[in-house]
Amino acid sequence: MAETRIIASGPVSVGTAVHHPILAVIAVLLGASMANIDSRMFSIGLSDLKGAFSLSFDEGAWLSTASTASQIFIAPAVAWLATVFGLRRILGVPSLVFAVISLVIPFIRDYPTLLTLTVIHGLLLGTFVPATLMIIFRNLPIKWWLVAIGIYSLRVGFSLNFGPALVGFYVDQIGWEWLYWQDAIVAVLMAVLVYVGAPWEPLNRKLLETADWGGMLLLGSGIAMVYAGLDQGNRLDWLGSGTIVALLASGTLLLVAFFINEAVVRDPWAHANVLLSRNIGFALVVILLYTLTSLSNSSLVPNFLSSVAQLRPEQTGRLLLTYCVLPMALLFPLSLWLLRRFDPRIVLAIGLMTFATAALLGTQITHDWAPIDFVPIVLLQSVGQTFTLMPIILIALANSDPTRATAFAAYIQIMRLGGAEIGVALMGTWLRVREQVHSNLLGQHVTDASGQVAHLLAKLSAHFSNFGLGAALPRSLGTLSGIVQRESNVLAYIDAFWLTFIFAVAGLLFTALITRPPSGPLTPPASSA
Repeated sequence: MAETRIIASGPVSVGTAVHHPILAVIAVLLGASMANIDSRMFSIGLSDLKGAFSLSFDEGAWLSTASTASQIFIAPAVAWLATVFGLRRILGVPSLVFAVISLVIPFIRDYPTLLTLTVIHGLLLGTFVPATLMIIFRNLPIKWWLVAIGIYSLRVGFSLNFGPALVGFYVDQIGWEWLYWQDAIVAVLMAVLVYVGAPWEPLNRKLLETADWGGMLLLGSGIAMVYAGLDQGNRLDWLGSGTIVALLASGTLLLVAFFINEAVVRDPWAHANVLLSRNIGFALVVILLYTLTSLSNSSLVPNFLSSVAQLRPEQTGRLLLTYCVLPMALLFPLSLWLLRRFDPRIVLAIGLMTFATAALLGTQITHDWAPIDFVPIVLLQSVGQTFTLMPIILIALANSDPTRATAFAAYIQIMRLGGAEIGVALMGTWLRVREQVHSNLLGQHVTDASGQVAHLLAKLSAHFSNFGLGAALPRSLGTLSGIVQRESNVLAYIDAFWLTFIFAVAGLLFTALITRPPSGPLTPPASSA
């Protein structure tokens, strides 16, 4: 990589200052949190949605993929769209359309119509998170940036851990329809806040005339297709499926074409030389590694309690709400205080080390673990969520020209949203493959220990003898098979925690390669480090 330098590529992204910055910050919180909570709830509540809409397994799987892929398609381009059209146009009317669609979807029973509305719903939802970044960069005074970026960063961990409790409450207490209807309420409120808090800006006709539409379409389509291939890979047997091969190959070719396009087009939309700056390049890599190591919190803990402990979302949600969401709220002021006084690389290292420690504790799990056993892990993960993403973004911002934030915001979205969704798909594959490996190895041990197995089957047959002699042996064999599968799953989750530990250590190594950010409004004086 090249030496550290300030990147000043891409269109100027400075707009009119807001008149009510507090309202703009609240809009940041609502829009970003709604997008993450909605995505989280969709994945957790998919089984309930399939039952409510009377969908087959395949239809439910494609509905989920379509929802997320459409968000990934639009998200990288939103920063440029906000620069050209202004935030009111990007968030105002689209928020109201989003609210109407959210109200209508629960009443739809025709699958093609449901799929179409889900894609539109995802496209609109995908505008909210990157648009909140642009509210910060374009319209807030710099003195508000640290708090606003902190809110933007905190809502990631907040929504991931708040989602299970919210899904359980909606499904069990007031109705699954509120998985969608809550969006309508929040979207309308956000539209009002944006209208009051964000200024009206004229259309940037110069940027519109030189628009790099090809680059936007290539990047969005490429990432969305790669995600769809990875998300459906487990279900369709990966390279054994022509659909998966076509999605992955086409997506990869589109991404290659995107980088070629950005290198040759006269006015590139997301200039690729952002990636050649030492600190920004390494910071983007650390964002990806943070996303992957945080899977120990967003995926492994709740999924273990669901698949092995057989708990419902509302049961796992109490654990995450009490021991992750609440501590994050308490730690947030501390993270701001630390970042105002110390080198952000120190805060980042603390966050990654706590994630690594949590992952190590996770390698000690057994099938007997209940939610209470995960409390130390979840507490450490709350520290990691609070102290990791915000300093990475500050490091990258401090090494860029904040008045040209369009390209920067595009790549942030690629690493955050694309990395998160692709990471979930890859983690699902890792768990499936490791479960198969451990099941095979345990099966070999069962075969070798024939005497002990026979003794166990005899005890189980005696236990099931009340069901009749003909049913006792099949029930005993089924119980033994279930034990093997359960332990295989436990061992697979242990391997997954080891994998997130490796990601955390890799994040620490890349953090060590980042040089001190230049002095500026987002970094403390050198004497404070």
